[in-house]
Amino acid sequence: MKRILITTALLAGVMTYAGGFRVSLQGVKQLAMAHTSAHAEDASVAFFNPAGISFIPNKLSVAVGAFGAKSEVEYQNLSTLQSYKTDNPLGTPLYAAIAYKVNNTISVGVSVTTPFGSTVKWDDNWAGNEMVQKMELKSFYFQPMVSFKFNDWASIGGSFIYAKGSVDWDKAVNQLGGTLNINDEKASGTGFGLGFYFRPSDKLDVSIAYRSPVIMKAKNGTATFNISSALYPNLGLNAQGQDAFTANLPLVEEYTLGFTYKVTPKWLVSADFNYHGWERYNKLTLDFANAPVGNQTDLTVQTTPKNFKNSKTFRFGTQYMFTEKFAGRLGYYYDESPYKDENFIPETPSFNASVFTGGIGYKFGKFGVDLAAALSFPESRDVRNAYYNFYGQAKAKSLYFGLGLSYNAF
Repeated sequence: MKRILITTALLAGVMTYAGGFRVSLQGVKQLAMAHTSAHAEDASVAFFNPAGISFIPNKLSVAVGAFGAKSEVEYQNLSTLQSYKTDNPLGTPLYAAIAYKVNNTISVGVSVTTPFGSTVKWDDNWAGNEMVQKMELKSFYFQPMVSFKFNDWASIGGSFIYAKGSVDWDKAVNQLGGTLNINDEKASGTGFGLGFYFRPSDKLDVSIAYRSPVIMKAKNGTATFNISSALYPNLGLNAQGQDAFTANLPLVEEYTLGFTYKVTPKWLVSADFNYHGWERYNKLTLDFANAPVGNQTDLTVQTTPKNFKNSKTFRFGTQYMFTEKFAGRLGYYYDESPYKDENFIPETPSFNASVFTGGIGYKFGKFGVDLAAALSFPESRDVRNAYYNFYGQAKAKSLYFGLGLSYNAF
C-alpha cells in the first residue's frame, strides 16, 4: 500500500510539467482581442506566427509585456461537505520579441515567452494533500526565427524552439509520517514552429501556424522524502532521503488558423481556431534510480494512464480606432479542458471556460502602450477520478491583466 501511495504522488507532481493546460498570455494587444493571432502591427506577432514578422510595417520592431494572473480553485467532498480553496500567489507571465527586416524578402526575429507556468497552493492538511500541497511550475520558450516574403501578399516563416523548465512540488506522504518534495531545475526540450501569413487585400490578414510538441527531458530530477531515516534503506534512498528520477514529458503541438478583416478603416474583427494535440498524454512513465515504487517488471519504472484528449479553442475579437492614436478592444473565447471529469487532478486543475477580454491601446508616435484584462468563467466539474480515489465537485475563477509596450523604430 505504501508503494502505491508514493508512486501515485510522484507521478502526479512530475506530470505538471505537461501542463494539462496552456496559458494564453503571449501578447497584451492580442489578449484584449481574445488572444487572436492575425495581427502584424509589431514584433509581438512573432510567437503566434514567425511568418507574420514579414508584414510588420517597420524595419525594426520591439515588443515587451507582462501579465498578472490570479486564480482560485475550490474543491468540495460531497460526502463530508468539507470544502477547500487554493491560496495561489499572483502569476506573472511575460514576453519579449524583436523583429528586423534584413531586406524586402528576409526578416529575422527572436521571441521569449512563458507559455506554460503556474503555482497551485492548497492547504497542507486538505483532503488531497497526498496528491499536492504546493506546485510551482516555470517554463521559458526561446524562439529565433526567419521569414521569407514571396511577394506583397504572402510569406512563410520558421522558428526553432528551445525550452527550459523547472518544478518545485510538495505533498504529504501520510502513511510514512512525512512529506515529499519533487524538484527539477534543468528540464529542457526542443521543437519548431512553422507558419504562413497572407494579406490578399488591404482589408484581410490570414495566419496559418503550427507549433510542434516539445519533449521536456527531466534528466536530473530529485525526489526528497522528509520521513524517518529508518525507512530510507527500504526505499533505496541516500543518506539525505533522496532518489533520482528521469522522465520525458511532452508539451503538445498546437495548430492555429486566424483571420483579421477590416470592416472599415477604423474597425476590424478577428477570429481564431486553435487545435491542441493533448492525446499525446495517453500515459506517463517515470524511471527511478533505486526506489522500487514502480508497476512494471522493473519495479523502478512506473507507468500510469492519463487518457487526455485533443481540445479546441474558439476566439473572436474586435478593435475600433476612436482616433488615429487611441484604440478600444474587446473579445471572447471558449477554451476546452483536455480531460474529462474522470481524469480531473488538483495539480493541474482544468475547466471548460468562457473568457471575456478587453483593453485599450495608445500610440505616442512610434511608441505604443497597451492595456488588457480578461475574466474567466470556468464551468464547475464533477470530480470522479477513480485512479486517485478522488471524488467531489470543483469550481474555479480567474482574472488576468497585462501591460504591453512596443516600439517600431524605423
